Amino acid sequence: MVSRITFFLALALSSISAQPPDPAYQPLERAYQALRDKAYDQAIASFGQALALSPNRASIRKDLAYTLLKVGENEAARDQFGEAMRLDPADQHVALEYAFLCYETKQQAEARRIFDRIRKTGQATLQDTAEQAFHNIDGPLATGIARWLKALEVSPDNFSAHQELAALAEQRDQLDLAAEHYEKAWKLRPAERSLMLDLGRVWKMLDRAEDADFILLAASRGGQPRVAERARELLPDRYPYVYEFQKALEIDPSNFELRREYAYLLLAMGKQDEAERQFQTLHQADPSDLLTSAQLGFLILNRQDQAGAQPLLDQVLKGDDEELADRARVALKLPQTLRNRLGSAQQTSQEAKTLGERSMQAGYLKDALKYLTIAQENDPVDFSVMLKLGWVYNILHDDRDSMKWFKLASQSPDSSISDEAKKAYHNLAAQFALFRTTVWIYPFFSTRWHDAFGYGQVKTELRLGRLPFRPYLSIRFDGDLKGTIGPTAGNINPQYLSESSFIFAAGAATTPWRGINAWFEAGESVNYLPSRTDEGRMIPDYRGGISGAKGFGHLMNSSKGLYFETNDDMVFVSRFQDDLLFYSQNRGGYTFAPMEGFGGFQSQLYWNANATGDRLRQYWANYGETGPGLRFRFRDLPKSLLFSVNFLRGAYFVNLDNPRRPNFFDLRVGLWYAFTR
Repeated sequence: MVSRITFFLALALSSISAQPPDPAYQPLERAYQALRDKAYDQAIASFGQALALSPNRASIRKDLAYTLLKVGENEAARDQFGEAMRLDPADQHVALEYAFLCYETKQQAEARRIFDRIRKTGQATLQDTAEQAFHNIDGPLATGIARWLKALEVSPDNFSAHQELAALAEQRDQLDLAAEHYEKAWKLRPAERSLMLDLGRVWKMLDRAEDADFILLAASRGGQPRVAERARELLPDRYPYVYEFQKALEIDPSNFELRREYAYLLLAMGKQDEAERQFQTLHQADPSDLLTSAQLGFLILNRQDQAGAQPLLDQVLKGDDEELADRARVALKLPQTLRNRLGSAQQTSQEAKTLGERSMQAGYLKDALKYLTIAQENDPVDFSVMLKLGWVYNILHDDRDSMKWFKLASQSPDSSISDEAKKAYHNLAAQFALFRTTVWIYPFFSTRWHDAFGYGQVKTELRLGRLPFRPYLSIRFDGDLKGTIGPTAGNINPQYLSESSFIFAAGAATTPWRGINAWFEAGESVNYLPSRTDEGRMIPDYRGGISGAKGFGHLMNSSKGLYFETNDDMVFVSRFQDDLLFYSQNRGGYTFAPMEGFGGFQSQLYWNANATGDRLRQYWANYGETGPGLRFRFRDLPKSLLFSVNFLRGAYFVNLDNPRRPNFFDLRVGLWYAFTR
């Protein structure tokens, strides 16, 4: 027995030591363990930490993308698939996933390009799928373009027709046509500044970079904040040149903010005369603008024309901007009266908070972080801002800062804020803890045996720095209600339907790699049935193996669509004559979108295909099952709580010594629940 323990410990340690050193091992281990526990938020956070250590690993990005799909973060999943495709251009399955997500998230042009490439040059097994997807996008685009062209023949000044035609043409990569009609639509409605953004974007794709920069510069100053922000993202990473301001003003002469910035640029360059002319134009456009009046007054006063400056500065003194008024008093050599206005910081905080919330909703997380930080600095006791900062840092995979803000928000007197913050803090804290405890249970009822079975485990792991494995202590339970089905024909001994034991063990598990991990444990099995006669009350129990899990498509907690899952295990168990067991459980079907009512009910319909085998070819361990199933959950219950109903038709592969019929039916109703602390 000692030699057997030594052999399996040596086997486990050699498997561990054979893995190359990898700085991402530790967070990947946490991520894959969280996936097995269905703790998807924790898995996402750990994958993010792994990417920070190994940003060029396409496999990590793929697994993160599939996990994001599980929680319905389709846009984030799309971006990760896109990065994985960039890192590994030969992986056309990833490219196909990216294309489908682009289509679902309204990026039809990108989806169409990828489908077009795969249908022409991709693997033969993927070409038909890409061909069909391409035509599903291209066909409606072509039809829509033809329809709007016809409409413009009848009504050439139809703004909506130009706008819709341009958008469809851009999605179909007919960029010249798109640019032509974006420009016509903008000239019909110059106030629609988003069209300037659209036109600049298309000009860039047409290699008209300079023209694009002029119109994007105009769009980036003034107007709608979101349009301005997106235009700045498309501009070169430098401050615009003087001639670019001039060209932008030729395109958009009524752009007040653009002209004012140009005027201040001229001032900084020492061109006071040119700057004064620009401020004169601004004052004529809006005589009530106090900042323009003040600056123009300062310039006129600077050339010793107090009579010309006085009316402008008097306007500023009568205005409600006390800081600007004090600057005018200094220029006029009058005593200052500025006092800090109560509520100004609060007003700034509220404005920044609103912009931060809008940025979060739109998915612009860096903008949200910037605005929420400003809001927090201006109102340090706004706990709702602290909570939002925690979520932004969490989504950006900066869990240490995320925990800091969640901890602060948990002190809120508002119970809804504090409860949410406490829950988020404790979910993140587990991954940094020295000890981590995972609990899972799987009870179900089987009509085949007319019995209820229960399986479960409580496992506490020890984190040892960056080592690629974790030692652990665990208690497993394997039992049922009946205990035995009694003697059967040809078998005078009763048959036990489960191990009827608590198994106390110590072991170690390797860091998961692409969903696969190895483990080994040694322990003692304690039989809780005093009447059981086929084995001792306490027996040594050694077990170990390799397990893997993978999911594809629209898994539970993601958006609706097709999916496939597989769970595969190879397990050595000493108590079954040192047998080696093989399990493969596969499910494929359709995930339905969560309901608005009924507790957020979400379900999956699928088909099972399961197989079990063993090294010793024992009848009870060699069979296959197939049949339909239903799995469902409720949004208002924990994410990892899943209910299932499966109707299976099975057949034994080995019938030697089998006391029952070779085929069977079974209806199984059960639930799965897991959590980590």
